[in-house]
Amino acid sequence: MGPNYSKKLKMEEYYIKILESIIVLVVFLVSKYIARKLVKKTVNERLLQKSRSHIIRKTIHFISLSICLVIILIIWGVKQSDLAVFIGSVLTVVGVALFAQWSILSNITSYIVIFFNHTVKIGDTVSILEGKDYEIQGEVMDISLFFVTLKTSNKEEEISLPNNVFIQKTIKKRVNNVDEV
Repeated sequence: MGPNYSKKLKMEEYYIKILESIIVLVVFLVSKYIARKLVKKTVNERLLQKSRSHIIRKTIHFISLSICLVIILIIWGVKQSDLAVFIGSVLTVVGVALFAQWSILSNITSYIVIFFNHTVKIGDTVSILEGKDYEIQGEVMDISLFFVTLKTSNKEEEISLPNNVFIQKTIKKRVNNVDEV
């Protein structure tokens, strides 16, 4: 057990780390491919604008890339406690920055929910119930990262609702000239 044996063990450790890193990268690329196909399928099935898929793909890509980088850092020996302190510090700074603007984060999350699970799409005529005696009626003109834009039935006004408000309201959607709740 001389210096050559120790050197051989270190080389094997590096090979294992390289192999693990390659596996993580392959899993990342496969998950990116699957996510792209899922978003494309959702856009095609729900007849959504193609431009909306770009935003959701970028969000999913950012999250999966972050996870991939954290795993690779762990593989290459960054201590989990050091990594936790770094991530905690970054999240604290981001949290403080977003504290006054929590609705921004809420709107982005709501956009993801609207994209994948909501039945309303651009071009639909909807009524948003604001209570027993008041409702907002219009055609959905745009669903962006932060707002849903409606054009009123008389085509004179545009109404923008934050996404987080939009998903909390009861919405009647016109389907073949019949209201659907």
